[in-house]
Amino acid sequence: MGTTCIYSSNNLCWDETHRMNYWLVKSEPRSYAIDDLAQDKETAWSGVRNYQARNNMRAMRNGDIVFFYHSGTAPLGIAGVAEVSREAYPDETAQDSADDHFDKRATMEKPIWEMVDIRLVRKLKEVITLSELKKDPLLANILVARSGQRLSVMTVSREHGEYLLKRV
Repeated sequence: MGTTCIYSSNNLCWDETHRMNYWLVKSEPRSYAIDDLAQDKETAWSGVRNYQARNNMRAMRNGDIVFFYHSGTAPLGIAGVAEVSREAYPDETAQDSADDHFDKRATMEKPIWEMVDIRLVRKLKEVITLSELKKDPLLANILVARSGQRLSVMTVSREHGEYLLKRV
C-alpha cells in the first residue's frame, strides 16, 4: 500500500505519521514581502521581539510548514508557503546597536531573542485573503482570523495546516 503525501518537498513526503507542525509568520510587505523571499530563496526570520512569538520559533523544527502572511497592507492574507530550514538560534540583530531591533539586554551569554531560517516552497498566484479565511467554515477558528491576534509568529493547527496546503 502506497503512502499518501500531505505535502512533499526536496523529495521528502510527509504523511499522517510525520508529526510536522504548521506555523504562520506575518510580515509587512514594505519590510519583507513574499517577493523578497522568492528572490532570496531563504532568509533568517529575525527581529521578533515578542516572547510568545519567540517561544513559537523555539518550537519550530526543520521541515515544518510556514504560511507567509502579508500584514499591514491590502490585501491582508497568506501570500506563500515556506518551510523551516534552520531551527532556532540567537538573533544577532538584538546585539547589533546599529540595527532597529537592538536590545541592550541581549548578550552573547544570554541572547534573549532567537530566529529561525525559512526557505521558500511556493509563492501563491493569488493571496488567500483574511476575508476568505474568515468566511471559510473549515478555517473558522484559525488564530490569524481571530480578533486581537497580533503575534508575528503563531501556530496553525494540524487540521488548518493540512486544509490550507490543499488550497495552495
